[in-house]
Amino acid sequence: MIQWEQTMEIKILRRQGKSLRRIAHEVGMAVNTVRKYLQHEGRPFYKKRKTVETKLDPYKPYLQERVKQARPFCLPATVLLREIRDQGYRGGVTQLRLYLNSLTPVVCEEVVRFETEPGAQTQMDWIEFRKGKNPLSAFVTTLGYSRVSYVCFVENEKLSTLLQCHEDAFDYFGGIPSQALYDNMKTVILARDAYGLGKHRFNSGML
Repeated sequence: MIQWEQTMEIKILRRQGKSLRRIAHEVGMAVNTVRKYLQHEGRPFYKKRKTVETKLDPYKPYLQERVKQARPFCLPATVLLREIRDQGYRGGVTQLRLYLNSLTPVVCEEVVRFETEPGAQTQMDWIEFRKGKNPLSAFVTTLGYSRVSYVCFVENEKLSTLLQCHEDAFDYFGGIPSQALYDNMKTVILARDAYGLGKHRFNSGML
């Protein structure tokens, strides 16, 4: 978009008898651009662009509510990406981050790391690396006190695989923590808020 002064300069140069090519050279624009602004009287007119629906649009109400609930803390984009992908989102994380930046306050309080007593808790989650014919995921669990982690690469995220990963992790740690915290694992939580806010439907094999 050019400034009003540039538009006037183009018109003045034209009245001086200069060619479109010469004007374009002097103002540093394309000939077609110069021609367009000479055809309009007064200030240049710009057509309003049509609003194009994005892949993220259907999930914006959900994201707005999640961000609102988390304030004054900032939810990681990777966490929200996993949640809306469970709902059918097929877009990328870049589009999500740009939208979250428009919702998140400029200043967010730092999230304080939650620490537990030795042997009290471990946190577990899947990390998906590859889908398709040769899927690849990683089971990751981290102790709340020492932050020691155990990682196991697997070809599926079935319940039987998850239970075996539990056993292998406990063997590696040399004991069983009192509590396991699952970060919205699909193998564990079948449906969020199925029975009301915060009341999820769990996989019966984990009960």
